[in-house]
Amino acid sequence: MHLIRREEATITSTTQAADAERQTPAHGWWPLLIISSAQLMAVLDTTIMFVALPSAQHAVGLSAVGGQWIITAYTLAFAGLLLVGGRLADRLGARRTLLAGVIGFALASAAGGASVTGPMLLTARAVQGASAAFLVSSTKSLLVTVYTGDEERSRAVGIFTAANAAAGATGLVLSGILTSELSWRWCMYLNVALSLVAIIGGPRVLPATAGRREIRIDLPSAVLASTGMAALVYGLGAAASDGWASGQVVGSIAGAVVALAAFVTRQVGKPNRLLPLRVIRDRNRGGALLALIVNNLSTFGMLLILTYQLQTVTRYSALRTGLALLPFAIGGAIGAALIAPRLGKRIAPRWLIAAGIFLSAAGLAPLIALTPASGYFPLIFAATVIEGIGTGLGGPPMLQTSLRAVLPGDTGAAAAASSTANQLGSSIGAALLSTIAATATTAYLAAHAGATALTATAHGYAVAMAWGAGILLIAAIPAVILVNAKAPSHGGKER
Repeated sequence: MHLIRREEATITSTTQAADAERQTPAHGWWPLLIISSAQLMAVLDTTIMFVALPSAQHAVGLSAVGGQWIITAYTLAFAGLLLVGGRLADRLGARRTLLAGVIGFALASAAGGASVTGPMLLTARAVQGASAAFLVSSTKSLLVTVYTGDEERSRAVGIFTAANAAAGATGLVLSGILTSELSWRWCMYLNVALSLVAIIGGPRVLPATAGRREIRIDLPSAVLASTGMAALVYGLGAAASDGWASGQVVGSIAGAVVALAAFVTRQVGKPNRLLPLRVIRDRNRGGALLALIVNNLSTFGMLLILTYQLQTVTRYSALRTGLALLPFAIGGAIGAALIAPRLGKRIAPRWLIAAGIFLSAAGLAPLIALTPASGYFPLIFAATVIEGIGTGLGGPPMLQTSLRAVLPGDTGAAAAASSTANQLGSSIGAALLSTIAATATTAYLAAHAGATALTATAHGYAVAMAWGAGILLIAAIPAVILVNAKAPSHGGKER
Protein backbone atom coordinates (compact mmCIF):
# COMPACT_ATOMS: atom_id res chain seq x y z
CA MET A 1 0.00 0.00 0.00
CA HIS A 2 2.97 2.32 0.63
CA LEU A 3 3.95 1.77 -3.01
CA ILE A 4 0.52 2.95 -4.13
CA ARG A 5 0.80 6.13 -2.08
CA ARG A 6 4.32 6.93 -3.32
CA GLU A 7 3.31 6.34 -6.94
CA GLU A 8 0.22 8.54 -6.63
CA ALA A 9 2.34 11.25 -5.02
CA THR A 10 4.76 11.10 -7.95
CA ILE A 11 2.23 11.25 -10.76
CA THR A 12 -0.20 13.72 -9.15
CA SER A 13 0.22 17.50 -9.50
CA THR A 14 -0.16 19.93 -6.62
CA THR A 15 -3.68 20.86 -7.70
CA GLN A 16 -4.69 17.22 -8.03
CA ALA A 17 -3.23 16.50 -4.61
CA ALA A 18 -5.37 19.24 -3.09
CA ASP A 19 -8.44 17.83 -4.83
CA ALA A 20 -7.58 14.36 -3.61
CA GLU A 21 -7.23 15.67 -0.05
CA ARG A 22 -10.73 17.12 -0.23
CA GLN A 23 -11.99 13.74 -1.48
CA THR A 24 -10.26 11.76 1.27
CA PRO A 25 -12.77 9.30 2.74
CA ALA A 26 -13.98 9.61 6.29
CA HIS A 27 -11.87 7.72 8.78
CA GLY A 28 -13.25 4.87 10.80
CA TRP A 29 -15.81 2.37 9.61
CA TRP A 30 -17.97 4.38 7.22
CA PRO A 31 -16.05 3.16 4.15
CA LEU A 32 -16.43 -0.41 5.41
CA LEU A 33 -20.20 0.10 5.72
CA ILE A 34 -20.41 1.14 2.06
CA ILE A 35 -18.11 -1.63 0.86
CA SER A 36 -19.88 -4.32 2.88
CA SER A 37 -23.36 -3.17 1.87
CA ALA A 38 -22.44 -3.44 -1.82
CA GLN A 39 -20.90 -6.88 -1.28
CA LEU A 40 -23.91 -7.95 0.79
CA MET A 41 -26.28 -7.02 -2.01
CA ALA A 42 -24.41 -9.12 -4.57
CA VAL A 43 -23.94 -12.18 -2.35
CA LEU A 44 -27.50 -11.92 -1.03
CA ASP A 45 -28.89 -12.38 -4.51
CA THR A 46 -26.96 -15.61 -4.96
CA THR A 47 -29.44 -17.31 -2.61
CA ILE A 48 -32.40 -14.96 -2.17
CA MET A 49 -34.33 -16.52 -5.06
CA PHE A 50 -33.96 -20.13 -3.82
CA VAL A 51 -37.03 -20.24 -1.61
CA ALA A 52 -38.92 -17.98 -4.02
CA LEU A 53 -38.25 -20.19 -7.08
CA PRO A 54 -41.61 -22.01 -7.24
CA SER A 55 -43.59 -18.78 -6.98
CA ALA A 56 -41.38 -16.89 -9.44
CA GLN A 57 -41.29 -19.54 -12.16
CA HIS A 58 -45.07 -19.98 -11.97
CA ALA A 59 -45.67 -16.23 -12.21
CA VAL A 60 -43.60 -15.80 -15.39
CA GLY A 61 -44.55 -19.11 -17.02
CA LEU A 62 -41.30 -21.07 -16.68
CA SER A 63 -41.17 -24.85 -16.33
CA ALA A 64 -39.35 -26.55 -13.45
CA VAL A 65 -36.29 -27.01 -15.68
CA GLY A 66 -36.49 -23.44 -16.96
CA GLY A 67 -36.94 -22.14 -13.44
CA GLN A 68 -33.48 -23.36 -12.45
CA TRP A 69 -32.05 -20.79 -14.85
CA ILE A 70 -33.34 -18.05 -12.56
CA ILE A 71 -30.44 -19.08 -10.31
CA THR A 72 -28.00 -20.18 -13.01
CA ALA A 73 -28.33 -17.04 -15.18
CA TYR A 74 -27.16 -14.98 -12.21
CA THR A 75 -24.31 -17.19 -11.05
CA LEU A 76 -22.88 -17.77 -14.53
CA ALA A 77 -22.86 -14.08 -15.47
CA PHE A 78 -21.40 -13.31 -12.05
CA ALA A 79 -18.55 -15.82 -12.25
CA GLY A 80 -17.87 -15.29 -15.94
CA LEU A 81 -17.29 -11.53 -15.77
CA LEU A 82 -15.46 -11.18 -12.46
CA LEU A 83 -12.00 -11.16 -14.06
CA VAL A 84 -13.10 -8.50 -16.55
CA GLY A 85 -14.49 -6.49 -13.65
CA GLY A 86 -11.20 -6.76 -11.82
CA ARG A 87 -9.18 -5.36 -14.70
CA LEU A 88 -11.74 -2.61 -15.26
CA ALA A 89 -11.32 -1.66 -11.59
CA ASP A 90 -7.56 -1.41 -12.17
CA ARG A 91 -8.04 0.62 -15.36
CA LEU A 92 -10.84 3.00 -14.31
CA GLY A 93 -10.48 3.11 -10.53
CA ALA A 94 -12.30 0.91 -8.04
CA ARG A 95 -14.77 3.55 -6.86
CA ARG A 96 -16.02 4.19 -10.39
CA THR A 97 -16.58 0.51 -11.16
CA LEU A 98 -18.22 -0.07 -7.77
CA LEU A 99 -20.77 2.70 -8.30
CA ALA A 100 -21.40 1.68 -11.92
CA GLY A 101 -21.99 -1.91 -10.79
CA VAL A 102 -24.35 -0.84 -8.00
CA ILE A 103 -26.42 1.35 -10.33
CA GLY A 104 -26.64 -1.43 -12.94
CA PHE A 105 -27.62 -3.90 -10.24
CA ALA A 106 -30.40 -1.63 -8.96
CA LEU A 107 -31.85 -1.10 -12.44
CA ALA A 108 -31.74 -4.82 -13.26
CA SER A 109 -33.38 -5.64 -9.92
CA ALA A 110 -36.23 -3.23 -10.62
CA ALA A 111 -36.73 -4.78 -14.06
CA GLY A 112 -36.61 -8.30 -12.60
CA GLY A 113 -39.23 -7.48 -9.99
CA ALA A 114 -41.52 -6.11 -12.69
CA SER A 115 -40.99 -9.09 -15.04
CA VAL A 116 -44.08 -10.64 -16.64
CA THR A 117 -42.38 -13.20 -18.89
CA GLY A 118 -39.68 -15.81 -18.42
CA PRO A 119 -37.16 -14.26 -20.85
CA MET A 120 -37.59 -10.87 -19.18
CA LEU A 121 -36.81 -12.28 -15.73
CA LEU A 122 -33.87 -14.38 -16.97
CA THR A 123 -32.39 -11.38 -18.79
CA ALA A 124 -32.72 -9.25 -15.66
CA ARG A 125 -31.00 -11.94 -13.59
CA ALA A 126 -28.13 -12.15 -16.08
CA VAL A 127 -27.67 -8.35 -15.99
CA GLN A 128 -27.75 -8.52 -12.18
CA GLY A 129 -24.95 -11.09 -12.30
CA ALA A 130 -22.88 -8.99 -14.70
CA SER A 131 -23.34 -5.89 -12.51
CA ALA A 132 -22.46 -7.91 -9.42
CA ALA A 133 -19.20 -8.96 -11.07
CA PHE A 134 -18.15 -5.32 -11.48
CA LEU A 135 -19.10 -4.16 -8.00
CA VAL A 136 -17.66 -7.21 -6.19
CA SER A 137 -14.37 -6.87 -8.08
CA SER A 138 -14.14 -3.37 -6.64
CA THR A 139 -15.11 -4.04 -3.01
CA LYS A 140 -12.02 -6.04 -2.08
CA SER A 141 -9.70 -3.68 -3.96
CA LEU A 142 -11.15 -0.76 -1.97
CA LEU A 143 -10.90 -2.77 1.24
CA VAL A 144 -7.12 -3.17 0.98
CA THR A 145 -6.72 0.44 -0.19
CA VAL A 146 -8.65 2.05 2.67
CA TYR A 147 -7.44 -0.18 5.52
CA THR A 148 -3.67 -0.47 5.32
CA GLY A 149 -2.50 -1.37 8.84
CA ASP A 150 -2.32 -5.07 9.65
CA GLU A 151 -4.52 -4.89 12.74
CA GLU A 152 -6.96 -2.44 11.15
CA ARG A 153 -7.20 -4.52 7.99
CA SER A 154 -7.60 -7.74 9.95
CA ARG A 155 -10.57 -6.27 11.82
CA ALA A 156 -12.07 -4.85 8.60
CA VAL A 157 -11.65 -8.14 6.73
CA GLY A 158 -13.25 -10.00 9.65
CA ILE A 159 -16.33 -7.79 9.57
CA PHE A 160 -16.45 -7.87 5.78
CA THR A 161 -16.20 -11.68 5.76
CA ALA A 162 -18.85 -11.98 8.46
CA ALA A 163 -21.25 -9.97 6.31
CA ASN A 164 -20.27 -12.05 3.31
CA ALA A 165 -20.77 -15.36 5.12
CA ALA A 166 -24.08 -14.26 6.60
CA ALA A 167 -25.42 -12.95 3.30
CA GLY A 168 -25.98 -16.38 1.75
CA ALA A 169 -28.12 -17.69 4.59
CA THR A 170 -29.71 -14.29 5.18
CA GLY A 171 -30.87 -14.38 1.57
CA LEU A 172 -32.71 -17.60 2.32
CA VAL A 173 -34.32 -16.10 5.42
CA LEU A 174 -35.39 -12.93 3.61
CA SER A 175 -36.62 -14.98 0.67
CA GLY A 176 -38.89 -16.95 2.97
CA ILE A 177 -40.21 -13.86 4.74
CA LEU A 178 -40.76 -11.78 1.61
CA THR A 179 -42.30 -14.62 -0.40
CA SER A 180 -44.65 -15.62 2.40
CA GLU A 181 -45.69 -12.13 3.54
CA LEU A 182 -45.48 -10.03 0.37
CA SER A 183 -44.42 -11.49 -2.99
CA TRP A 184 -41.38 -13.06 -4.61
CA ARG A 185 -40.99 -9.77 -6.51
CA TRP A 186 -39.85 -8.05 -3.31
CA CYS A 187 -36.81 -10.32 -3.33
CA MET A 188 -35.75 -8.21 -6.31
CA TYR A 189 -37.09 -4.83 -5.20
CA LEU A 190 -35.14 -5.09 -1.93
CA ASN A 191 -31.92 -4.48 -3.86
CA VAL A 192 -33.12 -1.07 -5.03
CA ALA A 193 -33.30 0.10 -1.42
CA LEU A 194 -29.95 -1.51 -0.49
CA SER A 195 -28.22 0.13 -3.45
CA LEU A 196 -29.02 3.60 -2.12
CA VAL A 197 -26.46 3.12 0.68
CA ALA A 198 -23.61 2.86 -1.81
CA ILE A 199 -25.02 5.31 -4.36
CA ILE A 200 -25.44 8.07 -1.78
CA GLY A 201 -22.55 7.29 0.56
CA GLY A 202 -19.93 5.98 -1.88
CA PRO A 203 -18.90 9.33 -3.45
CA ARG A 204 -18.62 10.85 0.03
CA VAL A 205 -16.53 8.33 1.95
CA LEU A 206 -14.71 6.11 -0.58
CA PRO A 207 -11.35 7.21 -2.02
CA ALA A 208 -11.30 8.23 -5.66
CA THR A 209 -8.48 5.80 -6.53
CA ALA A 210 -6.57 6.66 -9.67
CA GLY A 211 -7.07 4.34 -12.62
CA ARG A 212 -4.29 3.00 -14.80
CA ARG A 213 -5.16 3.85 -18.39
CA GLU A 214 -2.27 1.77 -19.72
CA ILE A 215 -4.13 -1.40 -18.70
CA ARG A 216 -6.08 -2.90 -21.59
CA ILE A 217 -8.93 -5.41 -21.38
CA ASP A 218 -8.11 -8.64 -23.22
CA LEU A 219 -11.53 -9.54 -24.67
CA PRO A 220 -10.52 -12.94 -26.16
CA SER A 221 -9.29 -13.99 -22.71
CA ALA A 222 -12.56 -12.79 -21.21
CA VAL A 223 -14.54 -14.89 -23.69
CA LEU A 224 -12.42 -17.98 -23.01
CA ALA A 225 -12.71 -17.62 -19.22
CA SER A 226 -16.46 -16.97 -19.29
CA THR A 227 -17.15 -19.77 -21.77
CA GLY A 228 -15.01 -22.24 -19.83
CA MET A 229 -16.66 -21.56 -16.49
CA ALA A 230 -20.16 -21.55 -17.99
CA ALA A 231 -19.55 -24.86 -19.78
CA LEU A 232 -18.17 -26.45 -16.61
CA VAL A 233 -21.12 -25.43 -14.44
CA TYR A 234 -23.62 -26.34 -17.16
CA GLY A 235 -22.06 -29.77 -17.66
CA LEU A 236 -22.05 -30.55 -13.94
CA GLY A 237 -25.68 -29.47 -13.64
CA ALA A 238 -26.88 -31.30 -16.76
CA ALA A 239 -25.50 -34.59 -15.45
CA ALA A 240 -28.38 -34.68 -12.94
CA SER A 241 -30.93 -35.24 -15.72
CA ASP A 242 -28.85 -36.61 -18.60
CA GLY A 243 -26.33 -38.79 -16.75
CA TRP A 244 -22.56 -38.50 -16.58
CA ALA A 245 -22.05 -40.50 -19.78
CA SER A 246 -24.30 -38.38 -22.00
CA GLY A 247 -22.70 -36.66 -24.94
CA GLN A 248 -23.94 -33.27 -23.83
CA VAL A 249 -22.37 -33.59 -20.38
CA VAL A 250 -19.06 -35.00 -21.63
CA GLY A 251 -18.91 -32.40 -24.40
CA SER A 252 -19.60 -29.52 -22.00
CA ILE A 253 -16.97 -30.58 -19.49
CA ALA A 254 -14.41 -31.32 -22.24
CA GLY A 255 -15.15 -27.95 -23.83
CA ALA A 256 -14.66 -26.29 -20.45
CA VAL A 257 -11.26 -27.91 -20.02
CA VAL A 258 -10.17 -26.79 -23.50
CA ALA A 259 -11.43 -23.21 -23.04
CA LEU A 260 -9.86 -22.80 -19.59
CA ALA A 261 -6.56 -24.31 -20.78
CA ALA A 262 -6.56 -21.88 -23.72
CA PHE A 263 -7.28 -19.03 -21.29
CA VAL A 264 -4.29 -19.93 -19.10
CA THR A 265 -2.05 -20.30 -22.18
CA ARG A 266 -3.10 -16.89 -23.45
CA GLN A 267 -2.09 -15.23 -20.18
CA VAL A 268 1.56 -16.24 -20.70
CA GLY A 269 3.65 -13.51 -22.29
CA LYS A 270 0.81 -11.05 -22.84
CA PRO A 271 1.53 -7.43 -21.83
CA ASN A 272 -2.08 -6.80 -20.77
CA ARG A 273 -3.21 -10.02 -19.19
CA LEU A 274 -6.74 -10.39 -17.87
CA LEU A 275 -5.35 -12.43 -14.97
CA PRO A 276 -1.58 -12.00 -14.63
CA LEU A 277 -0.24 -15.43 -13.73
CA ARG A 278 1.98 -13.86 -11.08
CA VAL A 279 -1.23 -13.24 -9.11
CA ILE A 280 -1.98 -16.96 -8.78
CA ARG A 281 1.55 -18.36 -9.04
CA ASP A 282 2.35 -17.02 -5.58
CA ARG A 283 2.04 -20.11 -3.38
CA ASN A 284 0.11 -18.33 -0.63
CA ARG A 285 -2.43 -16.77 -2.97
CA GLY A 286 -2.75 -20.01 -4.94
CA GLY A 287 -3.40 -22.04 -1.80
CA ALA A 288 -5.89 -19.49 -0.48
CA LEU A 289 -7.77 -19.40 -3.81
CA LEU A 290 -8.05 -23.21 -3.78
CA ALA A 291 -9.36 -23.08 -0.22
CA LEU A 292 -11.94 -20.43 -1.20
CA ILE A 293 -13.25 -22.56 -4.07
CA VAL A 294 -13.66 -25.67 -1.94
CA ASN A 295 -15.04 -23.87 1.11
CA ASN A 296 -17.73 -22.17 -0.97
CA LEU A 297 -18.46 -25.40 -2.82
CA SER A 298 -19.40 -27.12 0.41
CA THR A 299 -21.21 -24.17 1.99
CA PHE A 300 -23.35 -23.29 -1.01
CA GLY A 301 -24.07 -26.92 -1.76
CA MET A 302 -25.12 -27.52 1.86
CA LEU A 303 -27.50 -24.54 1.88
CA LEU A 304 -29.10 -25.68 -1.37
CA ILE A 305 -29.48 -29.29 -0.22
CA LEU A 306 -30.95 -28.24 3.14
CA THR A 307 -33.38 -25.91 1.40
CA TYR A 308 -34.70 -28.85 -0.63
CA GLN A 309 -34.64 -31.22 2.37
CA LEU A 310 -36.65 -28.83 4.53
CA GLN A 311 -39.22 -27.93 1.86
CA THR A 312 -39.66 -31.15 -0.10
CA VAL A 313 -39.02 -33.80 2.55
CA THR A 314 -40.01 -32.27 5.89
CA ARG A 315 -42.62 -29.96 4.29
CA TYR A 316 -41.49 -26.71 5.88
CA SER A 317 -43.04 -23.49 4.60
CA ALA A 318 -40.89 -20.90 2.82
CA LEU A 319 -40.75 -18.75 5.95
CA ARG A 320 -39.92 -21.64 8.27
CA THR A 321 -37.20 -22.85 5.91
CA GLY A 322 -35.53 -19.45 5.88
CA LEU A 323 -35.63 -19.17 9.66
CA ALA A 324 -34.29 -22.72 10.05
CA LEU A 325 -31.10 -21.68 8.22
CA LEU A 326 -30.55 -18.55 10.31
CA PRO A 327 -28.15 -20.34 12.74
CA PHE A 328 -25.72 -20.69 9.83
CA ALA A 329 -25.63 -16.92 9.42
CA ILE A 330 -25.14 -16.41 13.16
CA GLY A 331 -22.36 -19.01 13.31
CA GLY A 332 -20.64 -17.43 10.32
CA ALA A 333 -20.75 -13.98 11.90
CA ILE A 334 -19.32 -15.30 15.18
CA GLY A 335 -16.51 -17.15 13.44
CA ALA A 336 -15.53 -14.28 11.12
CA ALA A 337 -15.98 -11.23 13.33
CA LEU A 338 -15.09 -12.57 16.78
CA ILE A 339 -12.98 -15.71 16.59
CA ALA A 340 -10.85 -15.35 13.42
CA PRO A 341 -9.47 -11.82 14.09
CA ARG A 342 -8.34 -12.78 17.61
CA LEU A 343 -6.74 -16.07 16.65
CA GLY A 344 -5.21 -14.49 13.55
CA LYS A 345 -2.95 -12.34 15.72
CA ARG A 346 -1.17 -15.42 17.07
CA ILE A 347 -1.77 -18.28 14.64
CA ALA A 348 -0.41 -18.58 11.10
CA PRO A 349 -3.04 -18.39 8.32
CA ARG A 350 -2.51 -22.00 7.20
CA TRP A 351 -3.69 -23.39 10.53
CA LEU A 352 -6.74 -21.14 10.67
CA ILE A 353 -7.62 -22.10 7.09
CA ALA A 354 -7.18 -25.79 7.94
CA ALA A 355 -9.26 -25.43 11.11
CA GLY A 356 -12.05 -23.72 9.17
CA ILE A 357 -12.08 -26.42 6.50
CA PHE A 358 -12.08 -29.27 9.02
CA LEU A 359 -14.82 -27.61 11.05
CA SER A 360 -16.92 -27.18 7.89
CA ALA A 361 -16.44 -30.87 7.12
CA ALA A 362 -17.55 -31.65 10.67
CA GLY A 363 -20.66 -29.58 10.02
CA LEU A 364 -21.54 -31.71 7.01
CA ALA A 365 -20.97 -34.96 8.90
CA PRO A 366 -24.33 -35.01 10.76
CA LEU A 367 -26.16 -34.57 7.46
CA ILE A 368 -24.83 -37.92 6.23
CA ALA A 369 -27.55 -39.41 8.47
CA LEU A 370 -30.43 -37.55 6.78
CA THR A 371 -33.70 -39.50 6.45
CA PRO A 372 -37.32 -38.45 5.91
CA ALA A 373 -37.76 -38.66 9.70
CA SER A 374 -34.80 -36.39 10.49
CA GLY A 375 -35.92 -33.58 12.73
CA TYR A 376 -34.49 -30.09 12.84
CA PHE A 377 -33.15 -30.65 16.35
CA PRO A 378 -30.47 -31.74 16.90
CA LEU A 379 -29.28 -32.93 13.47
CA ILE A 380 -29.86 -30.01 11.11
CA PHE A 381 -29.46 -27.34 13.77
CA ALA A 382 -26.05 -28.69 14.80
CA ALA A 383 -24.93 -28.94 11.17
CA THR A 384 -25.85 -25.33 10.36
CA VAL A 385 -24.14 -23.92 13.46
CA ILE A 386 -20.91 -25.91 13.01
CA GLU A 387 -20.76 -25.24 9.27
CA GLY A 388 -21.36 -21.54 9.87
CA ILE A 389 -18.58 -21.23 12.45
CA GLY A 390 -16.19 -23.19 10.22
CA THR A 391 -16.95 -20.97 7.22
CA GLY A 392 -16.55 -17.84 9.34
CA LEU A 393 -13.30 -19.01 10.92
CA GLY A 394 -11.61 -19.94 7.65
CA GLY A 395 -12.98 -17.09 5.53
CA PRO A 396 -10.91 -14.12 6.80
CA PRO A 397 -7.47 -15.82 6.55
CA MET A 398 -8.42 -17.19 3.10
CA LEU A 399 -9.38 -13.71 1.90
CA GLN A 400 -6.44 -11.92 3.51
CA THR A 401 -3.95 -14.43 2.14
CA SER A 402 -5.45 -14.22 -1.35
CA LEU A 403 -4.86 -10.44 -1.32
CA ARG A 404 -1.46 -10.27 0.42
CA ALA A 405 1.63 -8.67 -1.18
CA VAL A 406 -0.15 -7.74 -4.43
CA LEU A 407 1.58 -5.33 -6.83
CA PRO A 408 -0.16 -1.91 -7.13
CA GLY A 409 -1.41 -2.58 -10.66
CA ASP A 410 -2.77 -6.00 -9.77
CA THR A 411 -5.07 -5.21 -6.84
CA GLY A 412 -8.21 -5.38 -8.98
CA ALA A 413 -7.08 -8.60 -10.66
CA ALA A 414 -6.26 -10.22 -7.31
CA ALA A 415 -9.59 -9.12 -5.84
CA ALA A 416 -11.37 -10.47 -8.92
CA ALA A 417 -9.48 -13.76 -8.63
CA SER A 418 -10.63 -14.23 -5.03
CA SER A 419 -14.20 -13.28 -5.96
CA THR A 420 -14.10 -15.68 -8.92
CA ALA A 421 -12.91 -18.43 -6.59
CA ASN A 422 -15.84 -17.68 -4.27
CA GLN A 423 -18.44 -17.62 -7.02
CA LEU A 424 -16.99 -20.53 -8.99
CA GLY A 425 -17.00 -22.63 -5.84
CA SER A 426 -20.63 -21.66 -5.19
CA SER A 427 -21.70 -22.45 -8.76
CA ILE A 428 -19.85 -25.77 -8.83
CA GLY A 429 -21.16 -26.67 -5.37
CA ALA A 430 -24.78 -26.10 -6.38
CA ALA A 431 -24.42 -28.03 -9.64
CA LEU A 432 -22.16 -30.85 -8.42
CA LEU A 433 -23.86 -31.69 -5.12
CA SER A 434 -27.31 -31.45 -6.71
CA THR A 435 -26.19 -33.83 -9.43
CA ILE A 436 -24.67 -36.25 -6.90
CA ALA A 437 -27.92 -36.14 -4.92
CA ALA A 438 -30.05 -36.79 -8.01
CA THR A 439 -27.80 -39.64 -9.16
CA ALA A 440 -27.84 -41.29 -5.72
CA THR A 441 -31.63 -40.93 -5.52
CA THR A 442 -32.11 -42.66 -8.88
CA ALA A 443 -29.70 -45.45 -7.94
CA TYR A 444 -31.48 -45.98 -4.60
CA LEU A 445 -34.87 -46.34 -6.28
CA ALA A 446 -33.43 -48.83 -8.76
CA ALA A 447 -31.81 -50.92 -6.03
CA HIS A 448 -34.68 -50.86 -3.52
CA ALA A 449 -37.99 -51.99 -4.96
CA GLY A 450 -40.90 -50.38 -3.18
CA ALA A 451 -38.83 -47.55 -1.67
CA THR A 452 -40.72 -44.28 -1.36
CA ALA A 453 -39.66 -41.18 -3.23
CA LEU A 454 -39.07 -39.30 0.03
CA THR A 455 -36.77 -42.02 1.37
CA ALA A 456 -34.77 -42.06 -1.86
CA THR A 457 -34.58 -38.27 -1.97
CA ALA A 458 -33.30 -38.00 1.60
CA HIS A 459 -30.76 -40.74 0.84
CA GLY A 460 -29.55 -38.74 -2.16
CA TYR A 461 -29.09 -35.65 -0.03
CA ALA A 462 -27.16 -37.65 2.57
CA VAL A 463 -24.82 -39.03 -0.11
CA ALA A 464 -24.21 -35.51 -1.45
CA MET A 465 -23.25 -34.34 2.04
CA ALA A 466 -20.80 -37.23 2.40
CA TRP A 467 -19.15 -36.21 -0.88
CA GLY A 468 -19.03 -32.58 0.24
CA ALA A 469 -17.28 -33.51 3.50
CA GLY A 470 -14.80 -35.72 1.65
CA ILE A 471 -13.94 -33.01 -0.87
CA LEU A 472 -13.28 -30.59 1.98
CA LEU A 473 -10.93 -32.94 3.79
CA ILE A 474 -8.97 -33.77 0.64
CA ALA A 475 -8.64 -30.09 -0.36
CA ALA A 476 -7.36 -29.12 3.07
CA ILE A 477 -4.07 -30.93 2.35
CA PRO A 478 -2.76 -28.80 -0.57
CA ALA A 479 -4.10 -25.62 1.05
CA VAL A 480 -2.07 -26.28 4.20
CA ILE A 481 1.02 -27.25 2.21
CA LEU A 482 0.93 -24.21 -0.09
CA VAL A 483 0.09 -21.46 2.41
CA ASN A 484 3.18 -20.65 4.47
CA ALA A 485 2.63 -16.99 5.44
CA LYS A 486 3.40 -16.19 9.05
CA ALA A 487 1.11 -14.72 11.68
CA PRO A 488 1.59 -10.92 12.16
CA SER A 489 3.83 -9.89 15.02
CA HIS A 490 2.68 -7.56 17.75
CA GLY A 491 4.19 -4.71 15.84
CA GLY A 492 1.95 -5.36 12.87
CA LYS A 493 4.58 -6.91 10.60
CA GLU A 494 4.78 -10.50 9.48
CA ARG A 495 7.14 -12.74 11.35
